[in-house]
Parts: sequence; C-alpha cells; structure tokens
Amino acid sequence: MPLFMDVHTIEGGVASKDVADAHMKDVQEQAKHGVNYKSYWVDEKAGKIFCLVEAPNAEAAHTVHREAHGLVADEIYEVEEGS
Repeated sequence: MPLFMDVHTIEGGVASKDVADAHMKDVQEQAKHGVNYKSYWVDEKAGKIFCLVEAPNAEAAHTVHREAHGLVADEIYEVEEGS
C-alpha cells in the first residue's frame, strides 16, 4: 500500500495534546477508508504537524482527516521508507 507524509500548518502554533486528540479521531475513522495512520510529529511553536499514513491514495488520507476532525493537510507527498 502506498505511504504518504502529510503536512499541516496551524497559524499561531498548536498544542501536542490537541494533535494527539485529533490523531485518536483519525484512528477511529481510518478503517472504513482502508487507511492506517501510523505516526505523527509536532512542532508546537511553528504550528507544524506531520502525519505518516498508509492509504490507497492521497484522497483517502484527506477524507479520514476531514471526517474525523476537519483539519485536512496543506500538503501531502507519496514517500518511500528508507533504512
């Protein structure tokens, strides 16, 4: 299954707890779209969130975010895991 990294930018910064809550909502929503949100990273001060997700396509990953909490990514890239 393709692997994607998405990037969110939240003006004014973001709290790690809020991102953790949103991630849990993604996990609850993901199965019905064939998506697996694997991990995420947060830069609170810069308001940056990075999500690593297995999905059939980028739109499926966006759909999970949209339906789970409405915070869709600003950018999404298909990536390959390195060693």
